Formats: sequence, C-alpha cells, structure tokens
Amino acid sequence: MSKLVIVESPAKARTIGRYLGKDYTVMATMGHLRDLPKSGKSMDGDFTLHYVPIEGKEDTIRRLQAAADKSEGIYLATDPDREGEAISWHVKELLGLKDGAVRRVTFNEITQKEVRKSIGQPRGIDYPLVDAQQARRALDRIVGYEISPLLWRKIKSGLSAGRVQSVATRLVVDREAERRAFVPEEYWTITVKLSRVKGAGTFEAAYFGPEGGKKADISDERSATALLQKVKDAPFSVLSVTHSEKKRSPAPPFSTSTLQQEASSRLGLSPRRTMSVAQQLYEGVEVEGHGLTGLITYMRTDSLRLSDEAVADARSFIAGRYGKDYLPASPRVYKSRANAQDAHEAIRPSYIDLPPEAVRAGLNDEQYKLYKLIWDRFIACQMQAAVYDLLTIDSVSRGEVFRANHTTQTFAGFTAVYDYGREEQGASLPELNEGEPLSLESITPAQHFTKPPARYTEATLIRAMEEQGIGRPSTYAPTLSTITDREYVMREDKALRPTPLGEVLTGYMKERFSDIVDVAFTARMEEDLDEVERGEKDWKSMLRTFYGTFSLVRDEAEADLQNGRIRVPDEPTDQVCDVCGKPMVIKMGRFGRYIACTGYPECKNTRPLSTPADGACPLCGAGILKKKSKKGYSYYGCEKNPGCPFMTWDTPQKTECPDCGKTLFRVRYQKVPICENPACKSFVPEESRGYKRKTDESGGGETETLKKQKPAAKKTPAKKTSVKKTSAKKPAAKKTGAKNG
Repeated sequence: MSKLVIVESPAKARTIGRYLGKDYTVMATMGHLRDLPKSGKSMDGDFTLHYVPIEGKEDTIRRLQAAADKSEGIYLATDPDREGEAISWHVKELLGLKDGAVRRVTFNEITQKEVRKSIGQPRGIDYPLVDAQQARRALDRIVGYEISPLLWRKIKSGLSAGRVQSVATRLVVDREAERRAFVPEEYWTITVKLSRVKGAGTFEAAYFGPEGGKKADISDERSATALLQKVKDAPFSVLSVTHSEKKRSPAPPFSTSTLQQEASSRLGLSPRRTMSVAQQLYEGVEVEGHGLTGLITYMRTDSLRLSDEAVADARSFIAGRYGKDYLPASPRVYKSRANAQDAHEAIRPSYIDLPPEAVRAGLNDEQYKLYKLIWDRFIACQMQAAVYDLLTIDSVSRGEVFRANHTTQTFAGFTAVYDYGREEQGASLPELNEGEPLSLESITPAQHFTKPPARYTEATLIRAMEEQGIGRPSTYAPTLSTITDREYVMREDKALRPTPLGEVLTGYMKERFSDIVDVAFTARMEEDLDEVERGEKDWKSMLRTFYGTFSLVRDEAEADLQNGRIRVPDEPTDQVCDVCGKPMVIKMGRFGRYIACTGYPECKNTRPLSTPADGACPLCGAGILKKKSKKGYSYYGCEKNPGCPFMTWDTPQKTECPDCGKTLFRVRYQKVPICENPACKSFVPEESRGYKRKTDESGGGETETLKKQKPAAKKTPAKKTSVKKTSAKKPAAKKTGAKNG
C-alpha cells in the first residue's frame, strides 16, 4: 500500500510526485471541494456554517475516497495559507478522517529537499487558521448576500457588494472626486543658459532662491517678471562647485503586493495574470535536464524574511559572478511591515543554480519575464549599494542663485542586476571654478500650474490597499479583477477611473453602509481576522459583534427602498448616431457597457463599446478593436467590420510574424504567439489553436468559434438559472468568496 498525498492542482501533484517516488500517490483536489450552498440555508443563528460538496466535484471526491481507503497514510499538502489550511480541513471532513490520522504538511518551496523534509515532519490541522478562513467566508457571505439584493432593487440588477471590493472601489471614486475638486495653482520657473567667458562650455541652470536662503517658489507672473528684470542685464559668476557622494540601496525581495506592482509597471501584466503565472512557477514547469521543477517560493506572502540558506547561496553567486566588491560585508536583512502576518518567506527563486537564462527554453514569454524579475530582484537585494557622484554648480547674479545638477554613477552595485529606477543624471556640466565669471546667453521664464492627484493604476491601488491594511496578499488580485470585471472601475490609458455605476454604487454604500466602505473599519476587521488566526479571538464572537450592528443598518436600508430607485447617469461620448444623427451615450446593460442613441425609443441604434488594441488586422491591415460579446466576453475584431470579417478570441501582440510581417496573436495557455493570416505559410487555423475552457482565476479562453458577423460567447450552463432565480443568493456567491473579499 502506498501513501496518499493530496494537493490542490495537477501541476503541483506532478512535481511533488516526481520528488517522492513510487511509494507515494499524489492526487489533486482541483481547488475547493466544499463550499457554502449558493441558495438555501448556509449558516445558523450561532454562525455554524453548513458546507456542501461543490457541484461537479463528485467524481474527484469519489476518487480521493477510494485512494484514501487503500492508503497506509494520508498527507494533506495544500498551500501554506488560510485558504490551503481550509481546503485540507474540508478534505479531512469529506473523507471522514480523524484528527490523529491527519498528517498536514506545507511547502514554502517545491524542491526535493523541502518536500522530503516536510513529509518527514507532519503536523495536525491548524484550527485557528481554519477558523480565520471560516470567519472571512462568513463575513463575505453576510455582506454579499444581504447587501447585494438591496443594490438590485435600489440601483440595478446584478450588482454585488463585498467587504474589500467596496472599499477598493471607494478609493478610486474618492480619488476621482479629489481630481474634480482640485483647483490648479500657478507657479513659474526661470531657466538661464550660461556660458564660460574664458573657454568653451555652456550649461543651463534653474532658479533656486536668494543667496544664503532656502529654495524659493515663484508664485505668479509679477514675481517672475521682477526677477527677470533684476538679473537679465546683471553679471553672473560661479558661486560654488560641490561634489557629494550619493548611495542608492537595493529594494527588498518581493512580497505579493510589490510583485504585482512591479509586474504591472515593468511587464504590463495585470495582478490576476501575475498571480496565475507565479502559481505556475511555484507548482512546477518543465525545465530541460531537470524535469518538472518548482522555480519560486510560495507567492502569497507579506513577509520580507529570507532563509539563511537562500541568502548564503545568493552571496556565493554574487561573489562568483560579479566579484567581492559587489558583496556587502554582512547579509542584508529586511524588516516586514508592522501588520504583516510573516507566515512565509519573501518570494525568491528556489534554486540559485537555475538562473533565468538556464531555463529560458522551457518557459513561455510571461513565465520567463516574471521569473527573471523575481530572480533579479532577489540577487540584487543582497548586493552593494550603487554609488553616484552628485555635482552641483550654483551660479549667482545680484544675490539670486541658479542651480545646475549632474549625476554620474561611480559604482554600479546592485544596478548591474536590477535597475528598478534610473538615477536622474541631468545634462553634463563644464569644469568650472568658484568665482569664475559667466556670460548670460538667454533667460527663459515659463508658467506652470499644479496638477491634480494622479488616478490610481493597478500598481498604486494595490500599494494603497497594502499601506492602509485593506485585504491581504491573496485578495489584491481578485479584488481588482472583481471591480473591473463588474465595471465599477474602468482602465483608461493604464489608469483606473470609476464609471458612473461605480460612483452611484459607492455613494449609496457611503450613505447606507458607511462602515462597510470605511477604510479604517475594514482594516480593523483584517486585524480581527489575524487575531483569530493567532488563536487570540473566537471567530463566532467576532461575527456576533459585527452582525449586531450590521443588521440594524441593513434594516434601515430596507426601509429606504420605498423612496424609489437611484438612476445611473449615462456617459456622454463624442460619437453621433449614424441612423438619426443624435448624440450617442454609454449605457450599462445586462452584460456591461454599450453605446446607444439618445433618440431612444424612436431610434434603437446601438453598437458594442470598443477600445483600440495593439497590432493591425491580418486581412486588411486596418486597426484592431477590443470588444465584448453579448455575454460579456472580450474578443477582437477589425475596425472596418462588417466590411472586413476578421474576428478572434486571441490577443493581438505588438510583434509581427517573421514570414509575412502581419500581427501575431497570443492564444491563452500557449507559449508562443501564432499567425492568423490565412495567406501566410505559418498560419494556424482555429481548429489547431488548442482552445481551452476557463479553468483558472486568470480567465481562460473560449470554446466556441467566433462567427463572422455575430461573435458567439462560450457556452455556459446559463439556462440552469432562470432570470427569476437570479436572486439575492445567486451572483454574490462567486464574488464574495474568501479570496474575493
């Protein structure tokens, strides 16, 4: 009889099975096996939760039960976090295992050494971790199932509320309100172009302030003109020439939030896509000469801690490749945030002897770029600081100082590996001496106005959520996906702006459920969940305290429903109806936003809402537009449609086919982009593109072929739920899970 090891995913099962050998059978649960029912009673008055097997998982449960019955030992090896602990507990309950028979193991990294070590040191179920996950699940169910129906009746059907998603939406809405309320303030800059009286050399300097004083601002044209008149005919000379050394230290290794931020800004990956690719790297990819190999440590962490062994390996690598000058005298130690759970190490490579170039052949582009980002950041975090020489030249005229700076790197340090933000150099400056006379070549005043605070990007919103204690590492990516998928927030030139629906929804939540969208309140609830996890607080007592206040507020909101619905305003556009000539507006429909004529009902002209995409149509060379099907799925089509019939589910790339020069397209799950030009010898027909069903959190591809004029969406079991049954308890179930918040 072999021993049974149970994990979540087949990829993880294959990698672990390779390390454990024939004495072990490794099987996957394919995610959760039990959850709260979508309808019916899910919890009692004392907050006892009633779980049911997830529909479609019956065969998986039977196979696990059969394998468990003939195994001599069972190891529950799900992920090392709340969610993973809860999955192990659900497996234990489903298989009828007693606590004494349960062997719980976790892997911070999936390497042969770590896997064998963990199998040899099993423990029992960590029930405080399970309680924390149950408390989160119950909170999400309460908020989602009891507020969402009110939103349907007050604003629009299909809306959802969530503890974390509602606060994230509020952050975006509040930032937009700040931008609208912003009043620009005038300021001026004055730049002089100076040259040496004796010898060659010109340079520019900006006004700094009065001699001997601090930096001064020029607030209006009158002040700028007065300064201009004061110095334009006066002599200039060099007041001082100063050299100073500046050091820039490396950034810490990645946590979940910083990985998502950096992958967004440097690689253009969404947080959801980043976590999907990171999961693949953690669970194992095929590496030439090594087989299935887990390349990084666990990717859901808020810790900056590194193991002594990993640091020692990094220091040995740095000394060997770059030399001892690049190695600090002692290892760098980074301190995690005050409210960090610190349950796992920071994200780092599992093997120092597998640098990115060594595994390139086995990785697709996204996997390689993300692995290289993680690898480079980890190696850099243990290297010497970069050193710069800062040259500052102050020139003076009639007591007014104009300053010029130039920065020169004198030692690369960690930037030899990871240059995450280049030092501003400035224009080169001539060799000057103090007291040397200068000639004024020109003087240029310029008027400026202060700008409103920038809209959040996905990266800066995640940073704000982390800093303010909203959510935890596992919730950032699904939260952003939820608020954009539900179109409370839209991406616009990489920035996030609220839609009218998001603003109306947030306004109502602030009025009726102020605690739910209060940043400080949400952060305190996260702290409460952390206390439950540490065994310091009873999870049911926490829920009773929350529900006592929440139920009163909910009842008040119920009474308010008689005051009528709140209308979501349409968004104006610059488009004109090609049928009647009236303006077109953006409306919200059952499956998202679309463009409609303001002449309705006389004119019923509508069109899909589309945005420009990369590349060009492989049939006619026109632009490509990103659109949405009637069921809400994204697809791409020629901007000349219906004149040009080209449509595809695949994402256009910026790269071109080497054979025909047409745009390449990326099929989800495929390593390399493909050519969709039928006239090209490299053309890949639809039936050979390997479309898969949506099976992971990244939102997979479609199963149906796009029709020429009428794009069809993936077939879904939509008819199982009639419109009438789409009640309070249907849509909220998916969006208020433990990871969605």
